[in-house]
Amino acid sequence: MSTEPPRLYLITPPIRDAAAFAPSLEAALGVCEIACVLLRTEGIDPSENKKIIAALGPIAQARGIAALVGDPQLAIRANADGCHVEGAGDALEAALAALKPDRIVGAGALPTRDAAMTAGEYGVDYVMFGGPDAPEPHEDIVERVAWWSEIFNVPCVAYAHSLTDVGDLAAAGADFIALGQAVFEDPRGLAPALAEVAACLAAYLAETREKTH
Repeated sequence: MSTEPPRLYLITPPIRDAAAFAPSLEAALGVCEIACVLLRTEGIDPSENKKIIAALGPIAQARGIAALVGDPQLAIRANADGCHVEGAGDALEAALAALKPDRIVGAGALPTRDAAMTAGEYGVDYVMFGGPDAPEPHEDIVERVAWWSEIFNVPCVAYAHSLTDVGDLAAAGADFIALGQAVFEDPRGLAPALAEVAACLAAYLAETREKTH
């Protein structure tokens, strides 16, 4: 059993107004340690999406946090650190060809074990189980993470539908826990939600270290 807790992977809601969203992003990144942030955009055209990422990406990068986007060409044009691709088909192969080895390429929307293994064989930097637009129930995500972490070296990201999912995903062996609606839509606000996650992971770390000594 690893004595290190999963790192956090933040998934933003779709962003249309970079200036309006910037304070929320600043607040989120200041609460606890976050490894990377997937900046989702809904600009009216590619040029507007580029402006959104060019404005928000440096907020993460200045803290040493990887800024990822959902399109490989956007990653290049807006100087993001990499791309998150849905599926293990042609789009993933194209992203790997365009971005590797200089940038990160991760894969999500992998509904079967075969799809996940295919993505891993392609040379992705991580696979993600679950996601903000994925229908998988929590139990299935836990099962997939436990299977992957026992066999493969490619890091896995586990999506938490709610804050109560975090402990299960950590125990299953996730390298990263992805948080989206669970923190951005928390009625208490973003900072208290992330603080709760950080406390949960700290408790997990203390428990696992106690078991290994």
